[in-house]
Amino acid sequence: MAQTPGKIRARPATLTSSGSCSRAGIRPEAKRGQRIVEPRYFKAQDEFFFDLSKWTKEAYVLDLSHMRTLNAPQGISRVSKRLILSYVIDWVVILVTAGVGGAFSGITPNKRPFYLFDPEISFPYVAKEKVSTGLLVVLGLVVPAVFIPIVCFLFVPGPTAEKRTSPALIWRRKLWEWNTGWMGLGLSLAIAFLITDGVKNLIGKPRPDLLSRCNPDLANVAMHALGGYNDRVAEGTLVSWTICRNTDTSIMDDGFRSFPSGHSSFSWAGLTYLTLFLCSKFAIAIPFLAPQINNDISSSPSQNPRNSPHSKPQRRNDSTESTKDLSPAHMADYVDQEITTGNTHLVATRNQAAAPPTYLLVIAFLPIAIAIYVSTTRFSDFRHHGFDILFGSALGFVTAWFAFRWYHLPIRRGAGWSWGARSRERAFGIGVGRPGYVGTEGWASTKAIGDLETGREEEEAREARSVHGLDGTRRPSRVE
Repeated sequence: MAQTPGKIRARPATLTSSGSCSRAGIRPEAKRGQRIVEPRYFKAQDEFFFDLSKWTKEAYVLDLSHMRTLNAPQGISRVSKRLILSYVIDWVVILVTAGVGGAFSGITPNKRPFYLFDPEISFPYVAKEKVSTGLLVVLGLVVPAVFIPIVCFLFVPGPTAEKRTSPALIWRRKLWEWNTGWMGLGLSLAIAFLITDGVKNLIGKPRPDLLSRCNPDLANVAMHALGGYNDRVAEGTLVSWTICRNTDTSIMDDGFRSFPSGHSSFSWAGLTYLTLFLCSKFAIAIPFLAPQINNDISSSPSQNPRNSPHSKPQRRNDSTESTKDLSPAHMADYVDQEITTGNTHLVATRNQAAAPPTYLLVIAFLPIAIAIYVSTTRFSDFRHHGFDILFGSALGFVTAWFAFRWYHLPIRRGAGWSWGARSRERAFGIGVGRPGYVGTEGWASTKAIGDLETGREEEEAREARSVHGLDGTRRPSRVE
């Protein structure tokens, strides 16, 4: 097969370009009309890049049947323990964050003074809520946690995976997507839980049903007055929570946790994250146009169709008008047409994207609809004011988006994948001067790298013996 200079990109156990591939090394073999060249290769996270920039246009044989790669599916023991520990610590941080939020919920909140004649806190106390705390946990945590592994097991790695991909590699992808899916969900809920319960106790805003919980002592209002006129009790007199005769501490403390809505923030944090996860895996997104690159068609006179004397744009409808500017500023002229000019083929704008099937909107909207229902019940149950619900919903939405983007690629450009793992040497930090957490050392253990180097040396020794004669003289690599 003819091979031009460049780079061949190879995933573990597969080679995406032409040629034979398996878990192996490159073994150029001398045949008639061929010259043996030792390729250079390096590793970048989950992939090998075979640098063929020094190869000529002659034919080469890629026999990859004996190479032991760093990412060959040989079990979890091949992964660096340092890297595994770093992700265990990530889980510990998420769980500790949620634990701190739970501890906040048990602290006595600040009790903001209130007015006895305030209609906003005069609603009746509803003992049985439409969405209890237990049901909230099921909807916001359990439901997303169940659907995430189901989606990962059934739809990962997707139709683009080659049939020859090893089962171990496929399961590794499934488990990694499951792990990042759960980590994002946990991060979203933990942050929302921590912020919500912390702010609740700091502000201590009365709930709409506070007066029903309070059962104020109206005969001794002056003893608990904090504002207004000193000589008499007026309608606008501000009173302390000590005026309440209800001795149930839990009911009274909960009566001063109106802002923000915990049900709203928790449900939106979990269910919005589920929506984003599903949109990513099923490519549910509004169609968009990729950014146009000016340099491709109009950055120089030789590339500009108008200035090239040898290439004129031709439309598929054989229109005689073929000299219009093809720069991005004039692309609107070709919304319905495809253009071929020289070596450049411009796809019609309207054919560059399409809307996903409408039924997928149901999949994306259903978790959001559940979150909306949970939020509205807090208003109908007189547990929160309108602004409390809106703020809690916004808080949950923001934490869900942040947690999703922390572990996943953008929905439009990520093809449904999450970010890969950190590199071994950068598992706990990178310091100053490094651009990111992915290095050339990948995530394999030091022992795995040593095995790879040993295998490579043995392979090179075998190749040397096949090239040189037994007497030490070099055999010709080209057969005349």
